[in-house]
Amino acid sequence: MQTPKTALVTGASRRIGRAIALDLANKGYDVAVHYHGSADEAEEVVNLIQVGGENAVALQADLANPEETLGLIEAAENALGQPLTLLVNNASVFERDEAHTFNIASWDEHLSVNLRAPALLSQAFAARLPAGVKGSIINLIDQRVLKPNPQYFSYTVSKNGLWGITKTLAQALAPNIRVNAIGPGPTLQNVRQTSEMFEEEAAKTLLCQGPALEEICGAVRFLLETPSLTGQMIALDGGQHLAWQTPDILED
Repeated sequence: MQTPKTALVTGASRRIGRAIALDLANKGYDVAVHYHGSADEAEEVVNLIQVGGENAVALQADLANPEETLGLIEAAENALGQPLTLLVNNASVFERDEAHTFNIASWDEHLSVNLRAPALLSQAFAARLPAGVKGSIINLIDQRVLKPNPQYFSYTVSKNGLWGITKTLAQALAPNIRVNAIGPGPTLQNVRQTSEMFEEEAAKTLLCQGPALEEICGAVRFLLETPSLTGQMIALDGGQHLAWQTPDILED
């Protein structure tokens, strides 16, 4: 069976997920554009892909709901008319809490969307991949798995779990499915930042800059085009995870 170029990208209506979905379409993929609440933005992505000549569909699902999550792979395949060969787990909750102050609601939301949903989607993706067809799963994680930040306790825990899933699934699903990850640093300003705060964060990386969206898309292409690579994470963060000047060793 010829391997179809078909992808599901979660959280693909905005930001990094949008860029990945559009870039995959430019490389000949049909794309299922998942969204939670951003219906208009998702339809815009679909329209842009269709104008370019590829097939695309917008699919709504609440990834905190396991029933909706479990049905997403089949829904994407039915909508695109072919089995999926690529799953990009990009959707994420990113809220600030701390070990001393986190609550059950915050904990559950982060782990449901950032950890359980990718696991369930990966399981369904693997179960439905046709015999003899190679597949790939790419998880969007965070450089924080290499340099934890206690100011984002539940988020950091969930992303560390997803990093563990990446490596474990790479073992479990080989040789037919490769599983890898990308750990971005400061890429886009978040809702809690001013532009000055974002620029300062990027400037404090080793390379004094974070990744452009084009770099993340390029990393996705690299992972897809490198058949010997599995169980790895590319940290696109300007060296942020290697920052070494902690307060106890700062000198004039």
